[in-house]
Amino acid sequence: MATLGAIWAQSLDGVIGDGDTMPWHLPEDLRHFKEITMGRPIIMGRRTWEALPVKPLPGRANHVLSSREPGRWSDGAYVSTDLPDLNTDAWIIGGGQLYEATLDEVDVIERTLIDVHLADAVTTPVFAPRIGDEFSLTDDGEWQTSKSNGLKFKYQRFERK
Repeated sequence: MATLGAIWAQSLDGVIGDGDTMPWHLPEDLRHFKEITMGRPIIMGRRTWEALPVKPLPGRANHVLSSREPGRWSDGAYVSTDLPDLNTDAWIIGGGQLYEATLDEVDVIERTLIDVHLADAVTTPVFAPRIGDEFSLTDDGEWQTSKSNGLKFKYQRFERK
């Protein structure tokens, strides 16, 4: 049976972005994201799609959930109004509204926890959904330090009970 995962990076106080971008640059997390999602369909909201620096993300079928009709804005993506019925493992990659709306359907969460507090520093913080008791922490990685900027981070994996 195919699994549906969600993958995100967040600050200690739950911030995943500012409505347009991620408020950090963490090359190690970008590599981790690529390793986890490569070869698998990725599912995102329209604003996440529009914020991607490269469209579509290579090596993955890019699915965008939007009420907007497909057009030039969506070149390279499959656009639908509902979660696609995929017969393979797939990953929700954002944004905040989509994470929140699909968390009940997610089987696994890959989270990068970044050792910063941003809720008061970001003008329009977007928060990760709360991971409830229906998930177990199955892998709690060691804290690492980014070679590019000194940020501390760790990878965590949660699986539905």
